[in-house]
Amino acid sequence: MVLYVLAGVNFTHIMFTMVLMPLGDELMREFNISAFQFSHLITAYALAAFFSGLAAVFFMDRFNRKTTLLFLFTAFWIAASGCSLVRSYEQLLLLRFMAGAFGGILGAVALAIVSDLYSFKERGTAIGLLMAGFSAAAALGVPVGLLIADWLSWRATFLFVGVMGIFFTILILIKFPPLEVKSDEYKLKKLFEPIKQITTSANQLKALVAAFTIILGHFLIIPFIAPFMIRNVGFSMTEISYLYFAGGFLTIFSTPIIGKLTDRIGSLRSGVIFMILSFLPVVLLTHMSKATFIYGLIVIGLFYVLGSGRMIGPQTIITAAAPPETRGAFMSLKSSVQQLAIAFAGFFSGLIVFTDGPDEIFVNYDNLGYLSILICLVALGLIKLVKIARGN
Repeated sequence: MVLYVLAGVNFTHIMFTMVLMPLGDELMREFNISAFQFSHLITAYALAAFFSGLAAVFFMDRFNRKTTLLFLFTAFWIAASGCSLVRSYEQLLLLRFMAGAFGGILGAVALAIVSDLYSFKERGTAIGLLMAGFSAAAALGVPVGLLIADWLSWRATFLFVGVMGIFFTILILIKFPPLEVKSDEYKLKKLFEPIKQITTSANQLKALVAAFTIILGHFLIIPFIAPFMIRNVGFSMTEISYLYFAGGFLTIFSTPIIGKLTDRIGSLRSGVIFMILSFLPVVLLTHMSKATFIYGLIVIGLFYVLGSGRMIGPQTIITAAAPPETRGAFMSLKSSVQQLAIAFAGFFSGLIVFTDGPDEIFVNYDNLGYLSILICLVALGLIKLVKIARGN
């Protein structure tokens, strides 16, 4: 039940994060903004999550996990649903920042809870199920959000996020068990003790650098997938929603399977295999021109399955880099640096990709794909340097 509730929380905040990207073409036209300005909407969320994640390091291991989850999640969906009321680009930017300040830490809380409840040997399965929330957000949340935007407006999509937030908040209240942090003694330590323990550990620092790099490589091409496929490939918004549905639907089944496979063959081996395989759809996607819907379906399906699969092994290793007594603080810092990576990805993708010609098609998206592959290879090398900490 804990995993299902956490997957639901993941569903809601990841849907809010992801649905903005396929709405990019519509938002750029409505607010009359450039591709670079649109990338700021992604960067704003990630930057807010980065700073709040740093702040969370100081309290993550000091309060009841359920209380922390409730506070952050409630504040998140209130800000997220407020995006439906904006009347300018600047207002949307501000509310995205506010939502990121709370939503960006939710992943850290979820991973801390999973790490508290599951040993390292069975954690891959648990993380696979937790990532099913990500898959469900893509399979159901994003396509439904796009269809709502197509039928009503993009504002109604953000109201839907608020409704989902209320639903899962109620589930947390009535179904989620209380979870105290591992060590009561740890609450009495000095305020900066978590940072000191993490920053003086070479292994945890390696894990944080690896976490930053793998997310940077993964997210570099994501912001412009839907706008690129609309303007360059020629798909409609409805067709894009079907593509997102198909890709996400496949990963609902593939992520738990890959999670179990990761526990069986080892996290590092799983990460290497799926990382290398994932490069094929990255190249196909970023080089796509006018194509049939079936071809787009195959490429997006491969990208979702292999792209999510390559994250499970490395994430399992990274979560085990910290001992139990600083796990919450480490997860918060990990979440923070990953959000910084997303901010960098959004910023640099907006710098590299631009519109050109009378049809305003996107240029340089293929080069972005090559850069993504290069960064992911670097991340793979960094993952190999991370060791499993005691107590995992």
